[in-house]
Amino acid sequence: MKKVFIFGHKKPDTDSVTSAIALSYLKNQLGYNTEARVLGDVNKETKFVLDYFDVKEPMYLNDVKLQLKDLDYHKDCYLNYKTSISNVYNYIVNNNITGVPIVDDENKFKGLVTVKTIFKEMFTIDQTLLNTSLSNITEVLKAEVLNKASDDINGHILAATYRSSTFLENEKLYSDSILIVGDRHSLIEYAVNSGIEMIIIVGNNDIKKEHLKIAKKNKVNVIRTKLDSFHTAKLIGLANYIDNLLTEDSIETFNENDYYDDFLIKSSKLGHNNYPIINKAGVCHGLIRITDIINKNRKKCILVDHNESEQSVLGLDEAEIVEIVDHHKIGDLTTNQPINFRNMTVGSTNTIIYDLFKENNENIPYHIAGLMLGGILSDTLALTSPTTTDYDKLAVKGLVKITGLDYKKFATEMFKAGTSLKDKSKEEIVSTDIKTFPVDDKKIMISQVFTLNCEEILNEKDEYIKIIENIKVNKECDLVLLCITDIIENGSYILYTAANEEEISLAFNIPDICQGYFLEGVVSRKKQLVPNIMSLKK
Repeated sequence: MKKVFIFGHKKPDTDSVTSAIALSYLKNQLGYNTEARVLGDVNKETKFVLDYFDVKEPMYLNDVKLQLKDLDYHKDCYLNYKTSISNVYNYIVNNNITGVPIVDDENKFKGLVTVKTIFKEMFTIDQTLLNTSLSNITEVLKAEVLNKASDDINGHILAATYRSSTFLENEKLYSDSILIVGDRHSLIEYAVNSGIEMIIIVGNNDIKKEHLKIAKKNKVNVIRTKLDSFHTAKLIGLANYIDNLLTEDSIETFNENDYYDDFLIKSSKLGHNNYPIINKAGVCHGLIRITDIINKNRKKCILVDHNESEQSVLGLDEAEIVEIVDHHKIGDLTTNQPINFRNMTVGSTNTIIYDLFKENNENIPYHIAGLMLGGILSDTLALTSPTTTDYDKLAVKGLVKITGLDYKKFATEMFKAGTSLKDKSKEEIVSTDIKTFPVDDKKIMISQVFTLNCEEILNEKDEYIKIIENIKVNKECDLVLLCITDIIENGSYILYTAANEEEISLAFNIPDICQGYFLEGVVSRKKQLVPNIMSLKK
């Protein structure tokens, strides 16, 4: 079963991270193969919750773009360099391909052999040379071994095609000679006494016992085939190691982690059809052919706590979204087929997942209940946010029963850990939780910072205003708003790009608006800030 990645938005908060983990646990209990991931660094609050319940932080997911490993390429398609030319050709034909990668004994890529290479080289290489194994020769010639002296055969092929007397007078045999002979016993005697590399007896003829005895003594390989001299001489070259045909030409290879779109661009320029797939260590995984690319096993994804492409992972358009669980407004995502889309007007994604556990009659273990509780308390500001619903309260009540925690004390510890601005630069404070929202043809960005010490930011508000002004320019936004939410006072101070002061004034109906203005009771970006600003388009 192909793995399904479950993840929240690009700016991971406690609700998005914990809901991904909780939903992944539930799905796996139901028999699916899922893994929770994050799209960025987790914040201090989320880390506190994960550490509190001793849960490992999910791995980072860089993208879900289509990679070569997601294609149905010819996996494990390669042959050892000691394979015979004959077997390589048969492998290519039987597998309906035009080439095959050649590897060493550790499966490291050595070269690529195509049908074209075989035909070309067979016409240009010296056909009298033989560099192969005894088993390759016997397989190609369908021969039996009468005496085995060595595994590797290296030598020059010579066929006894004229009278024995003429051969004995004119031909000298050497230690690397390979003699093709029939029933000419005088020549066989000459060959075994000369200690040659190999004797190939054709026509299924016999060898005298005394000659075979000498062959064993002088370590002469002797085999016998039913083929005649002509066919033996014709086929023997095909027993050579395929390594003999490899050239020094540079072969373009790809890694199976390479992106599919990059592969298409590069391969179109190269103009070949066969490309070996190797890893960083040079180990070959198989062969990809341009003409064979049909099936694409796109990465499967479940989105939690978001449903807008700009907030999601890179390459989402190349993946397959199988499910969405969210509590925000419907965004711009589309799918090619129907999916499960659970969207509810609640304060936290974990509240929806709590319902999913109940619907599937699955028990929630302590650590998962703790994570879900943290996610709900974070998004609802311990049930004080205007986004809080009765569903959230019921979920918290059920999760408290499992964990045995005092949710208010736990929330205070969580917020204290999460709102610390220590060791953070001003740029990090602004960018940690900033989201983009399209309003007609305009683009606005809203950053929200939860803190127990708002004065720390307000005392340096001019510097923060410069930062959001730069964001407006660099990100080509129409409006950028920084919301500094005071958890204790249940309200937010706002800083905004100067050119948008009139818009901000109209959006919140505040004639005397100014930088650092306190919006009493405004703590929700989703339910209070975004709707007010979006009302300007009406």
